[in-house]
Amino acid sequence: MNDFDDINARGLVLVGCGRMGGAMLQGWLARGLDAGAVTVIDPNLAPEWQDRGLRVNADLPADPAVVVLAVKPQMMGGALSAMPDLSGSLVISVAAGTTIATFEAAFPGAPVIRVMPNTPAAIGQGISAMIGNGAATPAHLDLAEALMRAVGRVVRLEHEGQMDAVTGLSGSGPAYVFHLIEAMAAAGAAQGLSPALSLELARMTVAGAGALAVHADEDPAVLRRNVTSPNGTTAAGLAVLMDEGAGLTPLMVRTVAAATERGRELGRG
Repeated sequence: MNDFDDINARGLVLVGCGRMGGAMLQGWLARGLDAGAVTVIDPNLAPEWQDRGLRVNADLPADPAVVVLAVKPQMMGGALSAMPDLSGSLVISVAAGTTIATFEAAFPGAPVIRVMPNTPAAIGQGISAMIGNGAATPAHLDLAEALMRAVGRVVRLEHEGQMDAVTGLSGSGPAYVFHLIEAMAAAGAAQGLSPALSLELARMTVAGAGALAVHADEDPAVLRRNVTSPNGTTAAGLAVLMDEGAGLTPLMVRTVAAATERGRELGRG
């Protein structure tokens, strides 16, 4: 049985079809979701989505299987106010900082699942964390996971309070990695490489190491030791990077803590 059989029969509503919403939609269509079963609500829908057989800014189905909210947090209030009674639908939100309670107020009695994906989802390499409310059954969670697997891996949280830390680590994390590439490229240029060459070396080193870390599925400490010869060049670099007081670990702890706390602030409004 196709994961999307019930959705194809009852319909899916996607509110917001920007980079994240579009990436998810692309993945769903590739995995068996019928374009005609999808109602996209987005007043600024990109031209690439026109003439694809989707129902664009049309009346919502009477009883859609799933409603996916993929608008920016600051636009969520307006989006929710325009929604009819969809208490029989599974509501999935991928908006950062908007709590399950907000959706429960808008959709009384509905199963609600809050998801935090990250931007590599745009190329199918994301990681999404999800948590459901009391009305979300194991079947609802399985369906949400099937939908999010279209753009990468999925993990389940134990409680909603963990979502701010997820936001601070994996949600904001791609920006930290992009800055790491910037910093490595600048460091290579400082040692005499051309900026273009240094950037290419830094970019591919980070991309390759990340891919290897996923493919090998080993403790990263083991992978690190595998490329570190005693008293060699890597050891010399790591002596700086792993300094207990001024190295990368304490810096990253402060970085993720700052982002997590900001997520809590935004959640409190």
